[in-house]
Amino acid sequence: MMLDKTYYCKDRANIGSMEMKNCPLCIVSSVIFVLLFVPLRAAEEDSPGIVSPSASKPPTVNSLYPGLTSGALAYARACELAKGTLLRAGTLVIRAEELAEEIAKAPPQMQPELKKNALFRLEQIATFRLLLAEAKAQTEQSDKDVAEKTDPQIIEDHLQTLVKGVDVNDTEIRRFYDSNTQMLGGATLAQIGPQIKQFLLQQKQQEFVNERIRTIGRRMSIEISAPWLKKHAILARDNPVDKARSSGRPSLVDFGSVGCIPCDMMAPILDKLRKKYEGKVNVLFVHVKEKPILAGRYGVQTIPLQIFFDKSGKEVFRHTG
Repeated sequence: MMLDKTYYCKDRANIGSMEMKNCPLCIVSSVIFVLLFVPLRAAEEDSPGIVSPSASKPPTVNSLYPGLTSGALAYARACELAKGTLLRAGTLVIRAEELAEEIAKAPPQMQPELKKNALFRLEQIATFRLLLAEAKAQTEQSDKDVAEKTDPQIIEDHLQTLVKGVDVNDTEIRRFYDSNTQMLGGATLAQIGPQIKQFLLQQKQQEFVNERIRTIGRRMSIEISAPWLKKHAILARDNPVDKARSSGRPSLVDFGSVGCIPCDMMAPILDKLRKKYEGKVNVLFVHVKEKPILAGRYGVQTIPLQIFFDKSGKEVFRHTG
């Protein structure tokens, strides 16, 4: 399990020793059909069944800018903070000069893009520190000795404890196998079942952790500077993906790389879809090596990855391979 967003080219799309040969056109086309004609509920929406904020509370980032982030700041509240203060959560305070110093540590060629996406660098810093605070609180309750451990190790141990209850059953393994038979190189379920289980387990654990991070603002009060947020929300959305999402049309975004075999196999499929749905659906390709920050924002960890958005810009489906 990794906290950082990383990408790798799935040459022959490895899942253990599995060989995934293709991403069928029918899968992508059928999802686009659903996007065009069936209203779908977004996973990004505030969930009124869990929280009903009072009218007196400042609005959340998610309610002000739907879909802007699915990370730790989704439920942060936009407030008027002291001059120079960007974020406050309990004893945690992050100021503008600290964020600027962090961005300045990046390679020079990446700094312009980081400045444009400063909101997400702030979110990364806050996520690490908030998770660390939660992890240390948990270790104090359990009387664990963490004196010899680094902060990342403390967080990792905490997350591993949280995902202990996550499991994969035989039905899920069979369903994955039946849905991906053409991409598994003719291997039988008996041959490839253990690799499928490991892949699905890692996927479910990561989803659990992502949700834990996304809802951290429901477990503690997080405040973000409203004027700063307004400015940087505009900057963060100045990219092809967010422009497509705000176009009023459904969108298919393929995150990949040139030279990655499965990614290259997707290219003619995207061309066909682009022509078939011209004027009805946005079909985009994002090169993750050229746009690593944008890929990180959308949680890209393996490529190729297709993300589908409905006409309101809300994510409704993901497909890897």
